[in-house]
Amino acid sequence: MRRTGVCGAAETLLIDSGAIETHLKPLVQDLLEAGCEVRGSAAVLKVIPGLKPATEEDWRTEYLDAVISVAIVDGIGGAIDHINTYSSSHTEAVLAEDPAVVARFFSEIDSAILLHNASTQFADGGEFGMGGEIGISTGKMHARGPVGVEQLTSFKYRVHGTGQIRP
Repeated sequence: MRRTGVCGAAETLLIDSGAIETHLKPLVQDLLEAGCEVRGSAAVLKVIPGLKPATEEDWRTEYLDAVISVAIVDGIGGAIDHINTYSSSHTEAVLAEDPAVVARFFSEIDSAILLHNASTQFADGGEFGMGGEIGISTGKMHARGPVGVEQLTSFKYRVHGTGQIRP
C-alpha cells in the first residue's frame, strides 16, 4: 500500500494452502483495513465470503491502484505454476524460511527481478544503483526491469572474416 501506482507494486498474493488458517484471514483483513480492494479466487471466497471474485483477467492485471488479487496455491510448485502462467516477468517475491523453497523459486521463475523476504518495491533503478529511471521494461529483451542509462546501451558487433563459413 506504500505506492500502488509503481511497477513494483504487488498485484497478486499467493498463499500456500498449508497457511490458510494462520495467514489468509489476517493478511486479507490488514489489506482491507488499509483501504485495499481484495479480489479472491474461489478457494479464498470459501474462507472469506463477501470479497469480490477474482476473474481470469485479474491474474494478468497490473492494477496500479489499491487492488490485489488473492489465491490459494499448493506449495511452491503451485505458486511457480501460477506465476509462470500469469506473470509479466517483471518482479516476483517469495516469503519463505526454507532454503530449498527459495532455491526452487529462483531456479524456476524467469523474471527480471526475484526477491526473497523483501518487498517488491525494491524493483527500482535507484535501488539497484542505476540512477534515476528513464523507463520500465516488462519484456524479456533488451533491458529487463528498471531501465537506467546503462540499460539503454546497445551493442554493435563488428565481425571481420576472410571467407570463413559455419560448418
